[in-house]
Amino acid sequence: MAVLSRILTSPSTRPLFAFFLAAGLIMGFWHQLLRALGAGVILPIAVSLLVILLLLLRRVPSFLRPWNRWLGISAFAAALLGILAFFNPTGYPGYSGGFSGGGYGGLAIIRDQDTVGVLIVIGLLLVGLACVAPRFSWRAYCAGGRAIKRGAERVAPVLQRLLQRLGEWGRGVMDRLRQRWGKHPSGEATASGVKKRPTPSRPETGAGVGKETASGAGRRGEAGKGATGQLALPLLGRWQLPSIELLNETAGAELARGEVEKRARMIEEALASYGVEARVVQMNVGPAVTQFGVEPGWDRKIKEVKKKDRNGNVVVKPEEISRTRVKVERITSLANDLALALAAPSIRIEAPVPGTSLVGIEVPNSAMGTVSVREVLENTAFQKISSRSKLAIALGKGTAGEVVAADLAKMPHLLIAGATGSGKTVCLNSIILSLLMHNIPDEMRFVMIDPKRVELTAFNGIPHLSTPVVIEGDKAVDILKWLEHEMDSRYRRLASVGSQNIERYNKSGKVPKQMPFLVVVIDELADLMLARADDVEPLLCRLAQMGRAVGIHLIVATQRPSVDVITGLIKANFPTRISFAVVSQVDSRTILDAVGAEKLLGRGDMLYLPTDAAKPKRLQGCLTTPEEMERVVKFWREQARLQAVEIFAVGPEEVSGEDPLLEEARRLAKEHKQISLSFLQRQLRIGLSRAERLMQQLQSEGLGEPDQPKEP
Repeated sequence: MAVLSRILTSPSTRPLFAFFLAAGLIMGFWHQLLRALGAGVILPIAVSLLVILLLLLRRVPSFLRPWNRWLGISAFAAALLGILAFFNPTGYPGYSGGFSGGGYGGLAIIRDQDTVGVLIVIGLLLVGLACVAPRFSWRAYCAGGRAIKRGAERVAPVLQRLLQRLGEWGRGVMDRLRQRWGKHPSGEATASGVKKRPTPSRPETGAGVGKETASGAGRRGEAGKGATGQLALPLLGRWQLPSIELLNETAGAELARGEVEKRARMIEEALASYGVEARVVQMNVGPAVTQFGVEPGWDRKIKEVKKKDRNGNVVVKPEEISRTRVKVERITSLANDLALALAAPSIRIEAPVPGTSLVGIEVPNSAMGTVSVREVLENTAFQKISSRSKLAIALGKGTAGEVVAADLAKMPHLLIAGATGSGKTVCLNSIILSLLMHNIPDEMRFVMIDPKRVELTAFNGIPHLSTPVVIEGDKAVDILKWLEHEMDSRYRRLASVGSQNIERYNKSGKVPKQMPFLVVVIDELADLMLARADDVEPLLCRLAQMGRAVGIHLIVATQRPSVDVITGLIKANFPTRISFAVVSQVDSRTILDAVGAEKLLGRGDMLYLPTDAAKPKRLQGCLTTPEEMERVVKFWREQARLQAVEIFAVGPEEVSGEDPLLEEARRLAKEHKQISLSFLQRQLRIGLSRAERLMQQLQSEGLGEPDQPKEP
């Protein structure tokens, strides 16, 4: 007994005793273990060896101390038994035959059912992974869920189109069968065959679904996309909005997560090599650039302190005596060095990022994605704005991939500038397209001025135009003067019903016809300012100052953001601005009053400065293709033709041929016996060609006599 007690208590003989004890138990119950576990009998052997090894090492590894690790290992062991139960060549895990299955335990786990057993084994593996590595498994499960969601979002439209085509095919088959048996859905069965009702010709384009409204004579019709993909014929005096299917879908390019993390590490290493302690804590991946949120570190002052250790030796130890936060200027001054380290053409540093205590480093993506107008229009951010305003416009996506839309009525005017080819005209087309998709001609009208003659002329023929697209400089000045008189006339109408703005005027119920919004689009301001700056600048400023209340909003674009084009008065009256890529910091300061636009990438990369923001926000603008514009313009042209109404219902010259200033000219002719062309130009503030037409009208009525030069 003393010898046995000495063996059990001795640390050196304890592992040997445990080994013989485990071997004896396993050999004694070998057949029972084989029946219960099958080929999984190796599990108790492995556990026994592990226990003996721990006794020899006299410690338990830290990995095995938490209870969740033991639970995870148990789940993996149960999953292994279930897997082995599927591979049983004898069909019975008993004593006879090859014991390659999972035994009775494995069959109990999978319940002798293939499908249910597979699901149980997969569940045990997932539970084991969650117990052993909870953080990793949580990230993996979330990533898998997002991948499944993205796959479902991509597959859903394909399935929807497939079901739609199957439905159209089925309806076509039924129509042919009914026609064959004398029962066509669009006709009446007769004894001799089918008597069809006459149907008008329809243009081959998609049609949307509109809502009925009683705004004057024009209303939106409720029509959808037929089985043949043709436009349903609207009734006379009814308008319908185009379908979103007329616009292209987005073909985005996603940046790999590994590449983003690699760039984050490169930024930290590059800053550390220049003695700047910083840490990347945020990564916002956008369509064109990725913004890295960098948290500045500390500047530490170290002092060497000499101390004696236990043996009396002098030891020098560093000791921190003070620390201060790294200055933002030290990070911003390294912009070129960071661009070199990242092999990027240029980077932009935003310090700080609005609403955070981080420094934003914007690095161009290796693959630049595009943003379609359809993607923005279908987003909830745009729909939220369009639900309360008729002038919601699509702008693009931010650096974090968020959709950015705006309300033109709150801007209330927009100034766009940038170098040639940077994306100004595409931005204008996107804005016009987003307005055409949600407004009928009775709610909104356009006045377009295009001195370049080739950009906005594509919109000629749509019923929203108050006049054809103006391409002549003299005619543009006349249009602006007419807009000034129209603004005064609208103010008189507002005063007559006691309304303060156009929204209250249209909702008052005291007016026979609602007042539409007027959106003035000028594609190239520099050409107008070069030729007629003395006339254009005061007209633009007065329209910008007073046009908001009566629904007149200006969108002006120029490729020359210089002080002689964008003067101080124009900048003061255009608080909302968009800057695309420019050539110098001077141009950036002219348009935005800040630098940064000179570092933009082009191709729709822009800085957006709204009225309620202190700093501009970087966006990737919407891309509008010529095919999209052609489809939407064709839709409105065909509908205007089917409506059989006059497109240019209002303008500087009415359809009746009478100029709205003719009455004022008659009054001047009665007060002054002799008048001249220059007199009419000065008094009415009109151009020469319009003054000549008024003079001819007055002379035909016998009211105006030309001013005769006096004899010397």
